[in-house]
Amino acid sequence: MSFRPNYVRVWLTFLRNSIVREMTFRGNFLIEIVTRSFWFVAQIILFDVIYSHVPTIKDWSQYEYFAFMATGMLINAFVETLFMPNFANFSELIRTGDLDFALLKPIDTQFLISFERVDLSDLVQVALAGSLLWYSLSRTDVEITAAMAATYVVLLGFGVAFYYCMMITLASTSVWFGRNQGLYDFWFYVTVFGRYPQNIFKTGRPAGEVIWFGFSFIVPILLVVTVPARVLLGMVLEPEWWVILLAPTLTLIGLFLSRRVFQWSLGQYRSASS
Repeated sequence: MSFRPNYVRVWLTFLRNSIVREMTFRGNFLIEIVTRSFWFVAQIILFDVIYSHVPTIKDWSQYEYFAFMATGMLINAFVETLFMPNFANFSELIRTGDLDFALLKPIDTQFLISFERVDLSDLVQVALAGSLLWYSLSRTDVEITAAMAATYVVLLGFGVAFYYCMMITLASTSVWFGRNQGLYDFWFYVTVFGRYPQNIFKTGRPAGEVIWFGFSFIVPILLVVTVPARVLLGMVLEPEWWVILLAPTLTLIGLFLSRRVFQWSLGQYRSASS
């Protein structure tokens, strides 16, 4: 009889282990919470100062922009909570040979590599971003319908999935490079564009147009953050509704391709014993 793991139960075990790990080093846990809270407050103050000088940035008012900012923070917070510590550790598994043990376990290797650790300190960023989103929406005149909220949650999930695709693809390069810290830095440099609304880059200048097109339709970082926010704020016009389908479609393609890249990289892996 073949063994079929209960993935929900396995993930709950991973979560319990992560809680024990964090509580073992409570001081470090508290410091990380303070650090993330400081970064959050600094971002709010920065854009509050900017909006004290201008009424809008493109067509984004202050609280609309804060809602957009909260959306990006939510996506990043979920990614950093669930996936970042795991992929940061992937190169160490290869270097030390511990990946051999992961490959021998009767569970999907990608699931094991992706979900083994949970960074609980990043959950405070989820709470802060959620609070900012609620506050921002309460200061606008937008009437949120159930359909808008449901669409927003679904698109938010696709945003997290797209960021996951990027991370696992970059992590897979550890098989060849051994250590890929530079590529993780590249991931942060690229995702920084997702902190700004898509139409900000429509300046009419060549550099802005290249960034707008490249990060909208080739690597859709701008879409997966901007589109959910515009849907929730009622800023999507009827001719633009096709964009709502584009982001999930590109994300599903990314999930398929990243899975193939990961499996191919494992096929190129040479165990520590070889």
